[in-house]
Amino acid sequence: PKTDIVFLKVHKSASSTVMNILFRFGEMHNLTFAFPIGGGNQLFYPHHFLARFVQGFSPRSPRKFNIICHHMRFLLPEVQKVVSHSAIYFSILRNPVHLMESSFVYYKGASAFSHARSLEEFLNQPYLYYNPANRDSHYARNLMTFDFGFNPNGEVSAKRVQLMLEAIEASFDLVLISEYFDESMVLLKEMLCWDLDSIVSFPLNSRDRSTKSPLPDSIMEKIKNWNRLDWEIYTHFNRTFWERIDRDIGRERMQQEVKALRERRAELARTCLQGMGSVAPKDIKDSSLRPLQHGNAKILGYNLKMGLDKETEHMCRRLVTPELQYSSALYKKQFP
Repeated sequence: PKTDIVFLKVHKSASSTVMNILFRFGEMHNLTFAFPIGGGNQLFYPHHFLARFVQGFSPRSPRKFNIICHHMRFLLPEVQKVVSHSAIYFSILRNPVHLMESSFVYYKGASAFSHARSLEEFLNQPYLYYNPANRDSHYARNLMTFDFGFNPNGEVSAKRVQLMLEAIEASFDLVLISEYFDESMVLLKEMLCWDLDSIVSFPLNSRDRSTKSPLPDSIMEKIKNWNRLDWEIYTHFNRTFWERIDRDIGRERMQQEVKALRERRAELARTCLQGMGSVAPKDIKDSSLRPLQHGNAKILGYNLKMGLDKETEHMCRRLVTPELQYSSALYKKQFP
Protein backbone atom coordinates (compact mmCIF):
# COMPACT_ATOMS: atom_id res chain seq x y z
CA PRO A 1 0.00 0.00 0.00
CA LYS A 2 1.18 3.53 -0.84
CA THR A 3 1.55 5.71 2.26
CA ASP A 4 2.89 9.01 0.88
CA ILE A 5 -0.02 11.04 -0.40
CA VAL A 6 -0.89 14.59 -1.44
CA PHE A 7 -4.61 15.29 -1.67
CA LEU A 8 -5.66 18.70 -2.94
CA LYS A 9 -8.92 19.23 -1.11
CA VAL A 10 -11.10 21.18 -3.53
CA HIS A 11 -14.00 22.98 -1.83
CA LYS A 12 -17.54 21.54 -1.94
CA SER A 13 -16.52 18.45 -3.97
CA ALA A 14 -17.05 15.52 -1.56
CA SER A 15 -13.54 16.25 -0.33
CA SER A 16 -14.45 15.95 3.37
CA THR A 17 -15.48 12.35 2.71
CA VAL A 18 -12.15 11.68 0.98
CA MET A 19 -10.35 13.32 3.90
CA ASN A 20 -12.06 10.93 6.33
CA ILE A 21 -10.71 8.02 4.27
CA LEU A 22 -7.19 9.45 4.50
CA PHE A 23 -7.54 10.19 8.23
CA ARG A 24 -8.62 6.61 8.94
CA PHE A 25 -5.88 5.06 6.84
CA GLY A 26 -3.24 7.34 8.33
CA GLU A 27 -4.38 6.64 11.88
CA MET A 28 -4.47 2.89 11.31
CA HIS A 29 -0.93 2.83 9.88
CA ASN A 30 0.57 5.42 12.25
CA LEU A 31 1.35 7.85 9.43
CA THR A 32 2.21 11.51 9.92
CA PHE A 33 0.05 14.37 8.64
CA ALA A 34 1.19 17.81 7.49
CA PHE A 35 -0.98 19.79 9.90
CA PRO A 36 -1.38 23.57 9.85
CA ILE A 37 0.65 25.29 12.58
CA GLY A 38 -1.35 25.15 15.78
CA GLY A 39 -3.88 22.70 14.34
CA GLY A 40 -7.02 23.87 12.59
CA ASN A 41 -8.19 22.68 9.20
CA GLN A 42 -6.69 25.14 6.72
CA LEU A 43 -3.09 25.58 5.64
CA PHE A 44 -3.42 29.38 5.75
CA TYR A 45 -5.90 29.25 2.87
CA PRO A 46 -6.57 31.34 0.72
CA HIS A 47 -2.82 32.13 0.57
CA HIS A 48 -0.76 29.95 -1.75
CA PHE A 49 0.64 27.06 0.27
CA LEU A 50 4.07 27.47 1.85
CA ALA A 51 6.05 24.71 3.58
CA ARG A 52 6.45 26.90 6.65
CA PHE A 53 2.68 26.73 7.25
CA VAL A 54 3.18 23.12 8.40
CA GLN A 55 3.63 22.32 12.09
CA GLY A 56 7.05 20.72 12.66
CA PHE A 57 8.56 21.80 9.33
CA SER A 58 11.94 23.49 9.46
CA PRO A 59 14.02 24.46 6.41
CA ARG A 60 17.18 23.50 8.33
CA SER A 61 16.15 19.88 8.75
CA PRO A 62 13.25 19.42 6.34
CA ARG A 63 11.03 16.73 7.78
CA LYS A 64 8.87 14.74 5.39
CA PHE A 65 5.25 13.97 6.23
CA ASN A 66 3.24 11.05 4.86
CA ILE A 67 -0.05 12.77 4.10
CA ILE A 68 -1.04 16.32 3.28
CA CYS A 69 -4.80 16.77 2.87
CA HIS A 70 -5.96 19.94 4.67
CA HIS A 71 -7.36 22.86 2.68
CA MET A 72 -4.64 24.67 0.77
CA ARG A 73 -4.15 26.69 -2.35
CA PHE A 74 -1.84 24.48 -4.37
CA LEU A 75 1.79 25.44 -5.03
CA LEU A 76 3.83 22.46 -6.17
CA PRO A 77 7.41 23.52 -5.26
CA GLU A 78 6.34 24.25 -1.68
CA VAL A 79 4.33 21.02 -1.34
CA GLN A 80 7.38 19.08 -2.54
CA LYS A 81 9.34 20.36 0.48
CA VAL A 82 7.09 18.55 2.96
CA VAL A 83 6.40 15.18 1.28
CA SER A 84 8.62 12.48 -0.20
CA HIS A 85 9.45 12.79 -3.90
CA SER A 86 7.61 9.51 -4.53
CA ALA A 87 4.29 10.78 -3.09
CA ILE A 88 1.09 10.18 -5.07
CA TYR A 89 -0.82 13.37 -5.91
CA PHE A 90 -4.56 13.38 -6.45
CA SER A 91 -7.57 15.69 -6.31
CA ILE A 92 -11.31 15.66 -6.93
CA LEU A 93 -13.52 17.93 -9.06
CA ARG A 94 -17.23 18.66 -9.18
CA ASN A 95 -19.52 19.94 -11.92
CA PRO A 96 -19.16 23.76 -11.61
CA VAL A 97 -22.94 24.21 -11.91
CA HIS A 98 -23.57 22.18 -8.73
CA LEU A 99 -20.44 23.59 -7.11
CA MET A 100 -21.63 27.17 -7.55
CA GLU A 101 -25.13 26.38 -6.29
CA SER A 102 -23.60 24.72 -3.22
CA SER A 103 -21.12 27.56 -2.61
CA PHE A 104 -23.88 30.15 -2.78
CA VAL A 105 -25.69 28.43 0.11
CA TYR A 106 -22.62 27.42 2.10
CA TYR A 107 -20.68 30.69 1.73
CA LYS A 108 -23.71 32.97 1.97
CA GLY A 109 -21.68 35.21 4.29
CA ALA A 110 -18.99 35.84 1.64
CA SER A 111 -18.84 39.43 0.41
CA ALA A 112 -19.94 38.55 -3.14
CA PHE A 113 -23.01 36.57 -2.02
CA SER A 114 -24.20 38.31 1.13
CA HIS A 115 -26.25 41.02 -0.61
CA ALA A 116 -27.70 38.90 -3.44
CA ARG A 117 -31.13 37.54 -2.57
CA SER A 118 -30.73 34.55 -4.88
CA LEU A 119 -28.14 32.92 -7.07
CA GLU A 120 -30.12 34.09 -10.09
CA GLU A 121 -29.98 37.69 -8.90
CA PHE A 122 -26.19 37.36 -8.46
CA LEU A 123 -25.71 35.85 -11.93
CA ASN A 124 -27.85 38.48 -13.67
CA GLN A 125 -25.46 41.24 -12.57
CA PRO A 126 -22.42 39.56 -11.02
CA TYR A 127 -20.23 42.68 -11.02
CA LEU A 128 -22.80 44.47 -8.90
CA TYR A 129 -21.86 42.07 -6.07
CA TYR A 130 -18.49 40.62 -7.03
CA ASN A 131 -15.25 42.47 -6.41
CA PRO A 132 -12.15 40.42 -7.31
CA ALA A 133 -10.09 42.50 -4.86
CA ASN A 134 -12.01 41.22 -1.84
CA ARG A 135 -10.21 38.64 0.24
CA ASP A 136 -13.03 36.10 -0.01
CA SER A 137 -13.98 36.71 -3.66
CA HIS A 138 -12.59 33.31 -4.73
CA TYR A 139 -15.68 31.55 -3.29
CA ALA A 140 -17.83 33.22 -5.95
CA ARG A 141 -15.96 32.49 -9.17
CA ASN A 142 -13.86 29.63 -10.58
CA LEU A 143 -13.27 28.17 -7.13
CA MET A 144 -11.56 25.03 -8.46
CA THR A 145 -9.24 27.11 -10.64
CA PHE A 146 -8.33 29.09 -7.53
CA ASP A 147 -7.71 26.00 -5.36
CA PHE A 148 -5.37 24.59 -8.02
CA GLY A 149 -3.35 27.79 -7.64
CA PHE A 150 -4.38 29.72 -10.76
CA ASN A 151 -5.96 33.14 -11.24
CA PRO A 152 -9.77 32.71 -11.23
CA ASN A 153 -10.18 36.02 -13.10
CA GLY A 154 -7.70 35.20 -15.85
CA GLU A 155 -8.79 35.46 -19.47
CA VAL A 156 -10.35 32.39 -21.00
CA SER A 157 -8.17 31.83 -24.05
CA ALA A 158 -7.53 28.42 -25.58
CA LYS A 159 -3.80 28.86 -24.88
CA ARG A 160 -4.27 29.70 -21.22
CA VAL A 161 -6.72 26.85 -20.65
CA GLN A 162 -4.28 24.46 -22.33
CA LEU A 163 -1.42 25.59 -20.09
CA MET A 164 -3.58 25.18 -16.99
CA LEU A 165 -4.62 21.67 -17.95
CA GLU A 166 -1.03 20.70 -18.75
CA ALA A 167 0.16 22.05 -15.39
CA ILE A 168 -2.50 20.03 -13.51
CA GLU A 169 -1.69 16.88 -15.48
CA ALA A 170 2.02 17.32 -14.82
CA SER A 171 1.45 17.64 -11.05
CA PHE A 172 -1.35 15.16 -10.37
CA ASP A 173 -1.36 11.39 -10.83
CA LEU A 174 -5.13 11.19 -10.64
CA VAL A 175 -8.05 13.63 -10.81
CA LEU A 176 -11.34 12.20 -9.55
CA ILE A 177 -14.92 13.29 -10.27
CA SER A 178 -17.31 13.66 -7.33
CA GLU A 179 -20.42 12.90 -9.43
CA TYR A 180 -18.89 9.42 -9.89
CA PHE A 181 -17.72 9.07 -6.33
CA ASP A 182 -17.77 5.26 -6.11
CA GLU A 183 -15.95 4.84 -9.43
CA SER A 184 -13.46 7.43 -8.18
CA MET A 185 -12.81 5.43 -5.00
CA VAL A 186 -12.20 2.28 -7.05
CA LEU A 187 -9.63 4.13 -9.16
CA LEU A 188 -8.02 5.50 -6.01
CA LYS A 189 -7.89 2.05 -4.42
CA GLU A 190 -6.16 0.66 -7.52
CA MET A 191 -3.61 3.45 -7.64
CA LEU A 192 -2.78 3.31 -3.92
CA CYS A 193 -2.88 -0.52 -3.74
CA TRP A 194 -5.32 -0.33 -0.82
CA ASP A 195 -8.04 -2.79 0.16
CA LEU A 196 -11.79 -2.26 -0.03
CA ASP A 197 -12.28 -1.38 3.65
CA SER A 198 -9.70 1.41 3.38
CA ILE A 199 -11.79 3.30 0.81
CA VAL A 200 -15.32 2.62 2.05
CA SER A 201 -17.01 5.67 3.61
CA PHE A 202 -20.26 7.40 4.52
CA PRO A 203 -20.94 10.82 2.92
CA LEU A 204 -19.69 13.60 5.23
CA ASN A 205 -20.35 17.34 5.24
CA SER A 206 -23.34 16.91 2.91
CA ARG A 207 -26.35 19.15 3.26
CA ASP A 208 -29.99 18.52 3.78
CA ARG A 209 -32.10 18.32 0.61
CA SER A 210 -34.41 21.01 1.99
CA THR A 211 -31.82 23.66 1.08
CA LYS A 212 -31.32 22.34 -2.46
CA SER A 213 -33.38 23.50 -5.40
CA PRO A 214 -33.22 22.42 -9.06
CA LEU A 215 -31.76 25.02 -11.42
CA PRO A 216 -33.40 26.09 -14.69
CA ASP A 217 -31.30 25.66 -17.86
CA SER A 218 -30.89 29.42 -18.31
CA ILE A 219 -29.18 29.65 -14.90
CA MET A 220 -26.97 26.65 -15.63
CA GLU A 221 -25.67 28.35 -18.76
CA LYS A 222 -24.96 31.54 -16.81
CA ILE A 223 -23.05 29.55 -14.19
CA LYS A 224 -20.95 27.85 -16.87
CA ASN A 225 -20.11 31.17 -18.49
CA TRP A 226 -19.30 32.87 -15.19
CA ASN A 227 -17.10 29.91 -14.19
CA ARG A 228 -15.70 29.21 -17.65
CA LEU A 229 -12.23 28.22 -16.42
CA ASP A 230 -13.71 25.73 -13.95
CA TRP A 231 -15.94 24.37 -16.70
CA GLU A 232 -12.94 23.79 -18.98
CA ILE A 233 -11.03 21.99 -16.21
CA TYR A 234 -14.04 19.88 -15.29
CA THR A 235 -14.99 18.78 -18.81
CA HIS A 236 -11.39 17.87 -19.61
CA PHE A 237 -10.85 15.74 -16.51
CA ASN A 238 -14.31 14.19 -16.72
CA ARG A 239 -13.25 12.89 -20.13
CA THR A 240 -9.81 11.62 -19.03
CA PHE A 241 -11.45 9.99 -15.99
CA TRP A 242 -13.47 7.65 -18.20
CA GLU A 243 -10.54 7.12 -20.54
CA ARG A 244 -8.54 5.96 -17.55
CA ILE A 245 -11.28 3.58 -16.43
CA ASP A 246 -11.42 2.06 -19.94
CA ARG A 247 -7.63 1.77 -20.05
CA ASP A 248 -6.86 0.48 -16.55
CA ILE A 249 -9.96 -1.36 -15.35
CA GLY A 250 -12.64 -1.72 -18.02
CA ARG A 251 -16.33 -0.94 -17.58
CA GLU A 252 -17.34 -4.47 -16.65
CA ARG A 253 -14.84 -4.88 -13.84
CA MET A 254 -15.60 -1.33 -12.71
CA GLN A 255 -19.27 -2.27 -12.30
CA GLN A 256 -18.29 -5.26 -10.16
CA GLU A 257 -15.94 -3.18 -8.01
CA VAL A 258 -18.58 -0.46 -7.49
CA LYS A 259 -21.13 -3.11 -6.56
CA ALA A 260 -18.76 -4.60 -3.96
CA LEU A 261 -18.07 -1.14 -2.55
CA ARG A 262 -21.79 -0.31 -2.25
CA GLU A 263 -22.56 -3.65 -0.63
CA ARG A 264 -19.81 -3.11 1.94
CA ARG A 265 -21.07 0.42 2.65
CA ALA A 266 -24.62 -0.90 3.18
CA GLU A 267 -23.27 -3.63 5.46
CA LEU A 268 -21.39 -1.05 7.55
CA ALA A 269 -24.49 1.15 7.69
CA ARG A 270 -26.48 -1.80 9.08
CA THR A 271 -23.75 -2.48 11.64
CA CYS A 272 -23.03 1.10 12.69
CA LEU A 273 -25.93 3.44 12.15
CA GLN A 274 -29.27 4.04 13.75
CA GLY A 275 -31.80 4.20 10.96
CA MET A 276 -29.20 3.37 8.27
CA GLY A 277 -28.61 6.94 7.11
CA SER A 278 -27.80 10.57 7.86
CA VAL A 279 -29.93 12.82 10.07
CA ALA A 280 -30.54 16.56 10.45
CA PRO A 281 -28.15 18.42 12.79
CA LYS A 282 -30.83 18.85 15.48
CA ASP A 283 -31.32 15.06 15.58
CA ILE A 284 -27.67 14.14 16.20
CA LYS A 285 -27.63 12.82 19.77
CA ASP A 286 -23.85 12.76 20.37
CA SER A 287 -22.65 16.36 20.22
CA SER A 288 -19.08 15.22 19.47
CA LEU A 289 -20.39 13.87 16.14
CA ARG A 290 -22.14 17.09 15.13
CA PRO A 291 -20.54 18.68 12.04
CA LEU A 292 -19.82 22.41 11.78
CA GLN A 293 -22.90 24.26 10.49
CA HIS A 294 -22.04 26.93 7.94
CA GLY A 295 -23.87 29.62 5.99
CA ASN A 296 -27.47 28.71 5.14
CA ALA A 297 -26.65 25.01 4.71
CA LYS A 298 -27.92 22.34 7.09
CA ILE A 299 -25.05 19.88 7.37
CA LEU A 300 -26.15 16.33 8.10
CA GLY A 301 -24.56 13.86 10.49
CA TYR A 302 -25.08 10.39 11.97
CA ASN A 303 -26.20 8.54 15.08
CA LEU A 304 -24.34 5.36 16.04
CA LYS A 305 -26.17 2.28 17.23
CA MET A 306 -26.16 1.69 20.96
CA GLY A 307 -24.51 -1.33 22.56
CA LEU A 308 -21.78 -1.98 19.97
CA ASP A 309 -18.72 -3.84 21.23
CA LYS A 310 -15.67 -1.67 21.82
CA GLU A 311 -13.82 -2.52 18.61
CA THR A 312 -16.88 -2.11 16.39
CA GLU A 313 -17.82 1.15 18.12
CA HIS A 314 -14.32 2.51 17.49
CA MET A 315 -14.46 1.59 13.79
CA CYS A 316 -17.98 2.99 13.36
CA ARG A 317 -17.18 6.21 15.20
CA ARG A 318 -14.21 6.85 12.91
CA LEU A 319 -16.45 6.52 9.85
CA VAL A 320 -18.83 9.25 11.03
CA THR A 321 -16.54 11.65 12.90
CA PRO A 322 -16.73 15.08 11.20
CA GLU A 323 -13.59 16.55 9.69
CA LEU A 324 -12.83 19.17 12.35
CA GLN A 325 -13.19 16.79 15.30
CA TYR A 326 -11.17 14.04 13.60
CA SER A 327 -8.44 16.43 12.52
CA SER A 328 -8.17 17.83 16.02
CA ALA A 329 -7.89 14.34 17.58
CA LEU A 330 -5.13 13.32 15.14
CA TYR A 331 -3.30 16.59 15.74
CA LYS A 332 -3.26 15.97 19.51
CA LYS A 333 -2.00 12.46 18.91
CA GLN A 334 0.83 13.62 16.62
CA PHE A 335 1.78 16.63 18.80
CA PRO A 336 0.90 15.53 22.34
